[in-house]
Amino acid sequence: MMMQDIITIDGPSGGGKSTISRLIAAKLGFTYLDTGAMYRAVGYKAQKLGIDLSNGQALAKMLDSINLNLIPNEGDTKVILDKEDISLAIRTAEMGLIASKVSAQPEVRAKLTEMQRRIGEKGGVVAEGRDTGTIVFPSAKYKFFLDAKPEERARRRTLQLREKGQQANELEILAQIIKRDQDDIGRSLAPLQPAANAIIVDTSKMSIEDVVRFMLEKVEKSRKNSDNNPQKAE
Repeated sequence: MMMQDIITIDGPSGGGKSTISRLIAAKLGFTYLDTGAMYRAVGYKAQKLGIDLSNGQALAKMLDSINLNLIPNEGDTKVILDKEDISLAIRTAEMGLIASKVSAQPEVRAKLTEMQRRIGEKGGVVAEGRDTGTIVFPSAKYKFFLDAKPEERARRRTLQLREKGQQANELEILAQIIKRDQDDIGRSLAPLQPAANAIIVDTSKMSIEDVVRFMLEKVEKSRKNSDNNPQKAE
């Protein structure tokens, strides 16, 4: 199977995936695909409509008429749901837990995975999420898994929210991060885990610039190897 010219960046919440993915995409002229925002949007709409988050059939029916658009932005991806800008509303820790619940439903995963694969068909995509390298794009050429200690991820998330003028309790966010990690790792469907051939990057003590530089070097090295050994690209 021909490997797709796609970069997957998976990892737990707060590992720096969104920022890193956006910068990598900009550097390479690739499309940035924020799969996590898609699940958060589904959770947002389900909550708004009062749909049971464990009712996969009801969620799938809701998805049949969903109008969801992801628009590149300098900050987090701009998310338009049914003509409403929900970009800020879905970026709370609470919405992260809700996204984890809806993403555990097979019907939801099937529909969103199909949407994500359509976006990636032509290649030139940086896909960020929790199963982009294992499930969504298993044939991606370049796979990374970004991680960091929960305490560091909670610190970053707290700063991020406060910079946006939102109130944030670091201890509460840490508890939510640990809970989401447990939910994502423990679920039977597409659990959070590195792809077998992913490069694992611990960002706990690395700057954003260091991580971007490291990853771009890995991509460039892999591209050179593929050019020298084209048979390995299949």
